[in-house]
Amino acid sequence: MSVSCGVECVLILGFSRWMWKRCTYVGSDDSASWSNATPEEFEPIPRICRLILAVYESDLHNPQYQPSGGYRLNPDWVVKRVTYEQTLGHAPPYIIYLDHDHREIVLAIRGLNLIKESDYKLLLDNRLGRQMFDGGYVHHGLLKSAIWLLNEEGETLKRLWVENGSDYTMVFTGHSLGSGVAALLAVIVVNHRDRLGGVPRSKVRCYAVAPARCMSLNLAVKYADVIHSAILQCRIRIINELWMISCQERQLLWKIFLSHSFGLDAFDSLPCLLFLVCLRDTFIPEGRKLRDPRRLYAPGRMYHIVERKFCRCGRFPPEVRTAIPVEGRFEHIVLSCNATSDHGIIWIEREAEKALQMLRESSSSETITTPPKVQKLERLKTIEKEHKDALQKALSLNIPHAAVPAEDKPPQDEAEPSQCDNEDASKTKSQSSGGTTNWDQVVEKLFKKNESGDLVVQSDIEDEAPTPAPAPAPS
Repeated sequence: MSVSCGVECVLILGFSRWMWKRCTYVGSDDSASWSNATPEEFEPIPRICRLILAVYESDLHNPQYQPSGGYRLNPDWVVKRVTYEQTLGHAPPYIIYLDHDHREIVLAIRGLNLIKESDYKLLLDNRLGRQMFDGGYVHHGLLKSAIWLLNEEGETLKRLWVENGSDYTMVFTGHSLGSGVAALLAVIVVNHRDRLGGVPRSKVRCYAVAPARCMSLNLAVKYADVIHSAILQCRIRIINELWMISCQERQLLWKIFLSHSFGLDAFDSLPCLLFLVCLRDTFIPEGRKLRDPRRLYAPGRMYHIVERKFCRCGRFPPEVRTAIPVEGRFEHIVLSCNATSDHGIIWIEREAEKALQMLRESSSSETITTPPKVQKLERLKTIEKEHKDALQKALSLNIPHAAVPAEDKPPQDEAEPSQCDNEDASKTKSQSSGGTTNWDQVVEKLFKKNESGDLVVQSDIEDEAPTPAPAPAPS
């Protein structure tokens, strides 16, 4: 009797401790140790959010859903606008915008449409460890969407780059589901910059707003100098958990979302199922998560907009924290009634603009009486050092496939092409229709098939290759 009472007390205390940690954990705890962002590096985020919002408009000359202050863009600079009818379910709607004021070529992709079946097909077209790419794992459906986008718009992006003096920055951006497509699109372009007119890596940028989990941790850290993710407070994690669940759970979700009769039972089972998925994910140890190379993460450098704190009611003036996290990359579940609104692009744009104004006011007040605390050149050096430190930390934590790129290796565009590369390039071009680049064939260069026909990382095959026997010593 006493033993059973003791076991019950231990269970009650353990559950109470877990509930206390869950209920008192707030979004600001994820970035408590991060440094504050500067106005210069955070400046593009609100502007990019407005460009993503512009994708929702059918006529930018007569906008219907413009945010406070308007879109602040020139409708005549919109090169192309693509709707669901034109993408045929291969990608969410997007626009291509030529921003002459900031010297940028922007491809902006909208987020998940809750009533579009094609978006759910794209979202659920994955299973854990299905797609290997560039020395890691990525989301299969989002990668296919990114390749389709490059096949459709690669020549347009290349033409805009060349026509504007090969000097504009090429920006890929998206919200929620679109952020995952944009991030993988940027990774492909960085690996094949010569296909878009030789754009240098420093001229490629990706801004993922409320990012989706789309790449493994080694890739998320590797491309942190290119991809920048913006997150408001808690952000919803349910969308990010959908492609990490089992086949049985996926089939149940598919019936719930795409059923023609959305009864009460379907809506009752959905929150319960997603809660159990998140609950299961909470009890996975951090070390086990880091050792799993298939696990997907939010990409790149993080910008965390914090506006609520523990035991403080209401919203407060937002502050922006930034880092390239390796451990605890927004892996905790935050119980909050604002989780849905924190994921919305409208709220993110509003709070990002407010945070930018506060950063500018703080910076201007400092420079009136004293020199700025962080000079621009010093900040650039700090950002580069943070990226190198994150890569080194990934190595020290034994994260699979993590590697520090060689500094003395010339960039892809500046390296001397070998005869094999020339043959591959001519072969790709000859097989492409109309002399344009076939991005399906280009991306396949980062894959290699094993004997069973499955795609595997090329470095893995080289590691698994048998070591040749040493030559016999001469007699």
